[in-house]
Amino acid sequence: MAEYRIDDLARAAGTTVRNIRAYQDRGLLPPPQLKGRVGIYDDSHLARLRLIGQLLKRGYTFAVIKDLVGAWETGKDVSEVLGLEKVLTDPWSDEIPGTASVEELVATFGAGLAEDEVARMLDRTVALGLIEPEGDHYRVPSPRLLHVGAELVAAGIPLDAVLDIAEQIRADCEVIAGRFVNLVHEHVFQRLETDIPPSGEDIGEIAAVVRRMRPLVRMVVDPFIARAMETRVQAALGAQLETIRDHLARERA
Repeated sequence: MAEYRIDDLARAAGTTVRNIRAYQDRGLLPPPQLKGRVGIYDDSHLARLRLIGQLLKRGYTFAVIKDLVGAWETGKDVSEVLGLEKVLTDPWSDEIPGTASVEELVATFGAGLAEDEVARMLDRTVALGLIEPEGDHYRVPSPRLLHVGAELVAAGIPLDAVLDIAEQIRADCEVIAGRFVNLVHEHVFQRLETDIPPSGEDIGEIAAVVRRMRPLVRMVVDPFIARAMETRVQAALGAQLETIRDHLARERA
């Protein structure tokens, strides 16, 4: 196995000497082997540091990491747990967030509005999660949603009405998401809620179900939305279309 002094180990692991010592103090990293007065680390220390770094990036606390490391040391396979955690925390969209300046937002959505109205609209848009303050500009989590809003405003729909419908649709989507999650929780996740610890195979199967849900949700929602829109558009505009036809018929007569 390779041997490292503490500064070499820190460079190899992409961390700092201070962090390594802190991890040792917390019991996350075993002490080095002493050769004379020099502490010597090996590849097992490097692997442990890389695992700790990955867990910290995923938001685990030091206490949870210590438990997982303890499980690892006793021969338990924690990879299934980490795999399930990754499936649960990975984003469900491959959309790349964008940015927008205040001037760009005002030009697109607030042209002609008074300054206090612009401030109110920005606050409301932030509250809906459509934009997020980030220094001297705004982060846009979903440029697609912002584009839809811009198209609706350009079509003559007031911005307040666009934000109203965005809030309602968000609430509807939360209901739909809740129904899917409740379905999976009732029939899949409850396998974990027993006095017997789940096996690696059980956790792997649950992770696979959650992974398959991603395309399934879209496959279910898209057709229902399409059919509902067809029905609603025909019902809402059908009468107006008949009125237009009658008007044109009278003009020809």
